[in-house]
Amino acid sequence: MALTPVENQTPGFVAAVAAAAGAFFGLFIGTAQGSGLMGVVGGAILLGVMGFVFGNMTDKEKPLRWGILAVFLVAGFVFAGFPGLVLGGLFGWFFGWFIFWLATSRYRAHLAPYLTPGQVLWHYSFRVICGAIFVFLITPILVVMPLSFNAENFFTFTPEMLRFDPEGYSLKHYRDFFTNADWQQALWNSVKIAPMATILSVSFGTLAAIGLSQPHVPFRRAIMAILISPMIVPLIISAAGMYFFYSRIGLQGTYFGVVLAHAALGIPFVIITVTATLVGFDQSLTRAAANMGAGPVTTFFRVQMPLILPGVISGGLFAFITSFDEVVVVLFVGSAGQKTLPWQMFTGLREQISPTILAVATILVGISIVLLATVEMLRRRSERLRGMSPG
Repeated sequence: MALTPVENQTPGFVAAVAAAAGAFFGLFIGTAQGSGLMGVVGGAILLGVMGFVFGNMTDKEKPLRWGILAVFLVAGFVFAGFPGLVLGGLFGWFFGWFIFWLATSRYRAHLAPYLTPGQVLWHYSFRVICGAIFVFLITPILVVMPLSFNAENFFTFTPEMLRFDPEGYSLKHYRDFFTNADWQQALWNSVKIAPMATILSVSFGTLAAIGLSQPHVPFRRAIMAILISPMIVPLIISAAGMYFFYSRIGLQGTYFGVVLAHAALGIPFVIITVTATLVGFDQSLTRAAANMGAGPVTTFFRVQMPLILPGVISGGLFAFITSFDEVVVVLFVGSAGQKTLPWQMFTGLREQISPTILAVATILVGISIVLLATVEMLRRRSERLRGMSPG
């Protein structure tokens, strides 16, 4: 059934909402220029006036949007050169679209017609809040990545980088990472420790999850709480406890000790992901295999494992990321011979600040993105295998 078209909004409503958006974005622009208050006031006034003026001119939307874009492009170029041109173009396109999106009531096109104004406000406010949190969390990564290409040995954007001058960018910090003996030794240590810790985590975590999924196991909740406690207890406490325990049994400062410590940190992730996969597992399949003469080991590898494999791999990836990125525990239980990549980065920040750390951080971010994308693909495959989503 087609929805009844909604009438255009009043200029006052458009001006108020546009002013709020202008104040929000003006806060960031003003802060970058040294005065957040001036940015808030200036952005609110500018967008409020634009919303009020253009609120009744919806019949000329296309040329006005082009005009707004042109004005912001020129203003950005005048104030900040080419970077300002790019930023001004983005703001001009967004504000031109936003004002007429409000004025023509297109924001209600995909909403139920019976929603009250308060419900509509909360619908979009919730999304704005989530978007702001996401931007807050992702901004440090977005800052670190371009800085890793800095041609100078600085942790700040140089004038050449801000002008997008090719001479301001270089791969020398990446070359330093791949040619420096200390960095390569740290990388090799991480590569030796993380896979072995992952194998132990997957082995013990999968067996624990399968055992705890059986209804006849006593004290299941208490055992589960103990097994996942390493991801709840602060790392500094776990690291201190491991240090005193390892020093008594002779594992302090050994490769095997670091592997066991990282495996203990990764087991909770495997247990949680495999347990979630077993929720939709049909236990009648194992009983049918037993009735046909299959032993427990055969049943596990031929019946259970193929169906829970996406959850096992997902848990293994989380365990690998945890081990590869961990620094606190290895500082306590490791020695100079087990200096991992995060440990080398931590040492570099304390003793010798070098943008090579930013290059390493960018590489680690790229690896994490690939692994998390793999986890998401495996999660969807697991849901399809269990019939929880369409193929």
